[in-house]
Amino acid sequence: MNIQFPLILDGAFGTQLQKAGLPRGECPEKWVLENPDVAIRIQKAYVDAGSDVIYSPTFGANSTVLERHGIFNKVSVFNQNLVAISKKAAAGKALVASDLTSTGEMLYPVGSMSFEDLFEVYSEQAAALEKAGVDLFVVETMTAVPETRAAVLAIKSVSSKPIFVSFSCDANGKTMTGTDVCAALLIMEGLGVDAFGLNCSSGPAEMLEQIKRLRKYSSLPLIAKPNAGLPQTVNGETVYTVGPEEFASYIPALAEAGVNIFGACCGSDDRYIAAIKKALEGLPMKAPDPCYTDLLPCATEKQAFMLPADEPVSCVLPCDGSLEDSLYELDEGALFAVEIKSIEDVAAFSDAQYAVRNPLCIICDDAVLLEKTLRAYQGRPLYEGAIADEELIPLAEKYGLII
Repeated sequence: MNIQFPLILDGAFGTQLQKAGLPRGECPEKWVLENPDVAIRIQKAYVDAGSDVIYSPTFGANSTVLERHGIFNKVSVFNQNLVAISKKAAAGKALVASDLTSTGEMLYPVGSMSFEDLFEVYSEQAAALEKAGVDLFVVETMTAVPETRAAVLAIKSVSSKPIFVSFSCDANGKTMTGTDVCAALLIMEGLGVDAFGLNCSSGPAEMLEQIKRLRKYSSLPLIAKPNAGLPQTVNGETVYTVGPEEFASYIPALAEAGVNIFGACCGSDDRYIAAIKKALEGLPMKAPDPCYTDLLPCATEKQAFMLPADEPVSCVLPCDGSLEDSLYELDEGALFAVEIKSIEDVAAFSDAQYAVRNPLCIICDDAVLLEKTLRAYQGRPLYEGAIADEELIPLAEKYGLII
């Protein structure tokens, strides 16, 4: 698919459904299927206002979320029927992107789900969306790296279509789970996504500051889909205070900071999309320009690191019951290694990997064990070992391993 920049996404869907009568606590996906004309009206307005892409109303249509609403064994039919609604609204004038988001579950040992559990949840939804014929995939409003990694790998297991990923963060660039969005960018870049950015959680002014940080790390087109300002509660109601013209006044600065893909999130409507389209007229787009061309872009789940190519390994930690304690004793920022020789080493590392706070090098001579370790580790590591290129390079390309 040949995607042209600038690319205009759509605006809010959830807050628009609430205005249209979505009851509090109701499953939005179920309500849309029962009221398709409402969704078509909202999405058609975005297309008419200038959206090049609209998101299918499949935000929470994964098995974990649907089952919380008492809906079982409906992932395939829900996703396919919801995509059909968006296709009708698009009428061939805009692309239809799948919309996937968080399950709301945490990875073991903090939560109850394993990485493979998450992968299966997203694989089921991604397969249904691929069958429904979406034009591209969007994984949005993410706050946790493990879920996002699982979603991206699941999509790639069933489709070769473009994947956009966007996280939500606070004013300091941290997600609710403590991940710096620059780390999330490096991890997603390693997985081979096609664009990365931010959505929701803040207005355009606050998002601009984080986009400026991301551009220093990004070799990908950047996405900005902010709220219509920071939400405030007035007389018991949630109010978004940035109007369409003020919102669009930030578009030139966002473009200068490297954004190629523009949209609006909570509190917006088709007027915001029209204002974005007008603001983009004649505006030049900036190509990605990462600052780390001579550095190694690795990351833990929480933090990004730019290491010199000749950075020495400070120590090799054994994969045993002492690993977690040893991880906490490492000097801040020091590159360390673990050596994986057996499936028992993989298990021990998996149990402790959430405590990794330093850049990591994996030492391994077995491709099967290395892949199991890469699925378990929620950052982007370096590699040292004797695995032949024909086995190693595909793993590096799939998981972002730095050789």
